[in-house]
Amino acid sequence: MKSKWFEYKEEVQALRKKGVSMTVIERTYGIPRSTLSGWFKDIELSEEQRTKLMKNSSDGWQIARTKAHEWHRAQKQLRLNIATKEADEVVKRLPMTNDVLDLAFAMLYFGEGAKTNGTTAIANSDPVILNFVLDVLGHNYDISRSQVRCDLHLRADQDSEASKQYWSEQLSIPLERFKGCYVDKRTINRPTYERYKGVCLIYCGPVAIQRKLTNLYNSFCLRVSQLKKMDG
Repeated sequence: MKSKWFEYKEEVQALRKKGVSMTVIERTYGIPRSTLSGWFKDIELSEEQRTKLMKNSSDGWQIARTKAHEWHRAQKQLRLNIATKEADEVVKRLPMTNDVLDLAFAMLYFGEGAKTNGTTAIANSDPVILNFVLDVLGHNYDISRSQVRCDLHLRADQDSEASKQYWSEQLSIPLERFKGCYVDKRTINRPTYERYKGVCLIYCGPVAIQRKLTNLYNSFCLRVSQLKKMDG
């Protein structure tokens, strides 16, 4: 019994002999690949035709990969835009009171701040984070940027003076307030990423601030735990 595509057999065989790819023929005529394979099994392609088909196949895969990469990049950007919008909406709903600022500061201090030796200090490699700390210190505790002291913790290939200048500009802290520079000797002969500018440690006020922040984040975490028990 002849297949329903039999009427196209000679036509597609002629195309194949001209070096047209099986994929193109399959898509154009809608004929199953298994049927085409049977019709084409005795057709010998020239070396030039085989080379051209291989190149077209390679180019096709490259185009497909490029399109897939562009699609994934667009999807990622879409997710980033959604996340940014959601974050902005949360921030807009928050009352920017001293208590809210202190709570945010306390939770940050819980992760990044010094908790021993009677020292109120916090370290980070991100100027955005440290500018937030300095803003809260000024707003809630009347501690200006010219009053804090800073140390830098750098990698072996980072220039101390250039690093001081960078952090001074980023944080609007006078250059003379940068004191110590400590180099991690474990990083010798290990190149640093260009965007990494070391860690800036800010000594930011009396120990009373540390005590307040420590108790605040502890009390807040306990309060949240109690809410969870009540919901249960």
